[in-house]
Amino acid sequence: MTVFDVSWEVLRQRQSMKWTRYAPDVLPLWVAEMDCLLSPGARAAVEEAVRIGDFGYHGRLVLEPAWIRYARDSWGLQLDDQQVAACGNVMAGMTALVEHLTPPGAVIATVSPIYAPFRPAATVGGRSLATVEMTDLGRLDLPGLARLFDQRRPAAFLLCNPHNPCGSIATAAELQTVADLARQYQVLVIVDEIHSLVHDPAVEFVPYLSLPGGADGLVVTSASKAFGLAGAAAGLTVAGVNRVEQMWSLPYEVRASASHIGLLAQTAALDFDRAWLAQLNREIVEHKELLAECLAQVGLVYHPSPATYLAWVDCSPLGLVDPAAHFLERGRVAFNGGAEYDPAYGQWIRINLATSPEIVRQAIRRLEVALEGH
Repeated sequence: MTVFDVSWEVLRQRQSMKWTRYAPDVLPLWVAEMDCLLSPGARAAVEEAVRIGDFGYHGRLVLEPAWIRYARDSWGLQLDDQQVAACGNVMAGMTALVEHLTPPGAVIATVSPIYAPFRPAATVGGRSLATVEMTDLGRLDLPGLARLFDQRRPAAFLLCNPHNPCGSIATAAELQTVADLARQYQVLVIVDEIHSLVHDPAVEFVPYLSLPGGADGLVVTSASKAFGLAGAAAGLTVAGVNRVEQMWSLPYEVRASASHIGLLAQTAALDFDRAWLAQLNREIVEHKELLAECLAQVGLVYHPSPATYLAWVDCSPLGLVDPAAHFLERGRVAFNGGAEYDPAYGQWIRINLATSPEIVRQAIRRLEVALEGH
C-alpha cells in the first residue's frame, strides 16, 4: 500500500478546505493538504489522546526535543534546547518575529513569486515590502538581492527554503551568500523551512542555521506539511545562537497558541514515522515525473523540482487569459493561480501532487478537456 492509496470515496468525506472550497464535481489539486491517511505514529498519538480525553492546553515540552532529535539525525544540526520554541504555526511565528524584532515602518524584503501569506507578514504594522525576482530557473538572484539590500536597506529578509511555489532548494553556497549580505547590511534573516522534510532523497537540504553565518538567523518551521497535519496547528521558532534572547522576548501567546494535539501528533511523527516519510518522498518524485510526461502531451514543459509536493507550471504557451480560471470552469479541476504568488505570474499554475497517480492523471485529462476547441 502506498502513502497516497486513499479512495475517492474517503477523500470526498473530508470537511477540510481542500475538499469543501469548490463544488463536488471539481477535482481539487490546489491548497497544500495531502490526500493521505495519518502516518502510523501520528495516528497512534491522536487516538491515544482521544481515548483518554487529552484535549487540554499543551503542557510539557514535546515537539521541541523531537525537532532537536530530528535535526541532529537528519542534518547533523546540533541545537540547544533554548534555541527551539513552539508557536501556533509557521506564518504566525514569522509575523510575530517581524512585528517584534523590526521597527514599525521598516522595509521588509522577500523574493517573488512567493507564498501569498508572506506579504501580510512582511507588511504588518505599516511596514513596506520590497522584492527581488527569482531567476528563470527558480533560484535566488543573489546579485539582485545585494542590490536590493544596498538600495532599500531592509530591516529583515524573509526567505522561503525550500521555495514555495518554485520548489527549489538553496545550496549551502547560496545560503552563505545570503548570510554574508545580511551581516554586511545588518539585515535580520527569517527563514521559512516548513518544506524541509519534503524533497527528493537524492538532493540535500541545508538548514540555514547550520551555516557559519546562521548564528544571526531565525527559522520558522513545522512538521505539519510533511505529515499531513496542516489542520492540527503547531510550529516552531528556531534561533541562531546569537538570536536566542530575542526569540524568547516574543510574547507568551506566540508559544501558547500551538495546538496540543498538533504538538503530540508532530512529535510522534518525527520520532516514529521516518520510514513513512521516506516512502512519501519517493512517491512525490514519481508523481512529478508522471506530471512532466502528462503535461508534455498538451504542449507544456515541467521540469520536476527537487522539493515540496507542489509543481510550478508555466501555461503561457496555451494562450489563455487566466489558465487557472479556465481549467476550473471548463475542466472542473482546481489549481492555484500564479497571480496569488505575484500578479506578474498570472500565466502560471501551482499543482498539488500530494495525491494518488490516478488523481494526477485524471487532473491532466480534465485539463485536456478544458483545452478542447480552444
